Amino acid sequence: MLKPFGKITAFVVLVAFVLAPMAYAQDVDPAAQDIVIAIGAEPENLDPLKMMSAPAATVAEHMVENLIYLDVDGTLQPALATEWEPAEDGMSWFLTLREGVTFHDGTPFNAEAVKYNLDRFMGVGDFDQPAVFAFLLGEVKEVEVIDEYVVQIHLNQPFAPIASHLSHSFIGMHSPASLEALDADDIVDAPVGTGPFKFVSWDRGNQLVMERNEDYWGGAPTLNTVTFKFIPEGSSRVIMLETGEAHAIMAVPPTDIERLGANPDIDVVHQTSVRLIYIGFNLEREIFEDVRVRQALNHAINKDAIIEAIFRGVGQPSSAPIVPAIFGYHQVGPYEYNPELAKELLAEAGYADGFDVRLYHPTGRYPQDATVTEAVQAMLAEVGVNATLTTYDWGTYLDTVIVPPEQAEHDMYMLGWGTVTLDADYGLYALFHSSQWPPMNNVSYYADDRVDELLDKARVTPDIEVREELYREAIEILWEDAPWIFLHDEGQVNGVRANVHGLIHHPLENISAWDAWIE
Repeated sequence: MLKPFGKITAFVVLVAFVLAPMAYAQDVDPAAQDIVIAIGAEPENLDPLKMMSAPAATVAEHMVENLIYLDVDGTLQPALATEWEPAEDGMSWFLTLREGVTFHDGTPFNAEAVKYNLDRFMGVGDFDQPAVFAFLLGEVKEVEVIDEYVVQIHLNQPFAPIASHLSHSFIGMHSPASLEALDADDIVDAPVGTGPFKFVSWDRGNQLVMERNEDYWGGAPTLNTVTFKFIPEGSSRVIMLETGEAHAIMAVPPTDIERLGANPDIDVVHQTSVRLIYIGFNLEREIFEDVRVRQALNHAINKDAIIEAIFRGVGQPSSAPIVPAIFGYHQVGPYEYNPELAKELLAEAGYADGFDVRLYHPTGRYPQDATVTEAVQAMLAEVGVNATLTTYDWGTYLDTVIVPPEQAEHDMYMLGWGTVTLDADYGLYALFHSSQWPPMNNVSYYADDRVDELLDKARVTPDIEVREELYREAIEILWEDAPWIFLHDEGQVNGVRANVHGLIHHPLENISAWDAWIE
């Protein structure tokens, strides 16, 4: 077993291996262990400083490991750190590291490697460029090497979500030697980690291939190779699954779920998700300065109709800026579908005749993203808002919409956000704190002093009940301010060939082949 598992998963995997060892030995053909997984979007890059998306995380996690692993049941499990505990005063954390681990290039994994990676991520010491997601370690003052396998993380003040944040895919451990070999402007695209698979090649626009790490500390995987193919069109992914060209696909189109489920050669996997989908407003545009306009556009969209017609009932209208499974969630919605109220609000704001906007969206990144945007376009037209749609491939899209306000060409944009730490700090601070304007993730350019104050307090308050109250107030303000059109909380549906076993379908919307094998 390669990865650490929580109680539920560990039991399931243990039973499978204990009860059926003969079947496993007989059914596995060592020469046929090459798996192909088709996903909708290509990673923008694989550099901890620049990574911004779940596709990047999904691919990278096979090669680059974290200090702590967030399991499918929401528990934190040992990975490259075997223990983590706070000091009595809460002002630092001690991490005990796994011994005898080497990076794929032979560089030893130790406390110095951890300090190098964390310093680089934060942009401190010898590094002057913090990661886009550096807020994850925003209260870290210093990383100190105590001995070869112990590090002490010093904090500016107690930091409630530190352990959860260290499980984030973007804080993976790369070989310091490989990072030092980069030129100043280079971005990591051939990661050198400690994981069960090693990088082989990346054919941009097509696929990325990795191979088994024979020296993996957790035992070499069964699979010889893992190939991720980047296929934006859902129908094309389905055809690949049906023909056997792909062993697994992510984001099965809703119209194909029933048919694929009736195919004995295919398993349709339903998994919960921590991601919500939204359409953000460019709040630097004069037209969106009036909260009545923003609220009106929320009332103009029939989220139930989108879920029923486009997703065949998979998912639910968003009722907060984070999904219910996240710590700190507080239900304040959904916004009522009421186009007449939307028209009234627009008229009150001085836009009785409507207005024109430019709405940008990705294609192939989120389930039915283009179709959903077209539905939103039609519903906005019903209240007099004429939205012109523009789309790009995923990497170009990120570079286009996550820009400083003076560079933004869009008025509205579609994005999704998965709160992958299961803590509201990650879902709210990153997207709404005024310090997180691009190149960070507050793409709406939202700023509110009270929200900043609440989010700042919540991340350094150890008392769980106090944190919940702080998030409650912040969520209520955000819902009233409506910096987004709050669309829907995603459902996740993947497809797998029936002869493939051991794939992990994570609520974080990752699909992991660490322990997979093919009959």
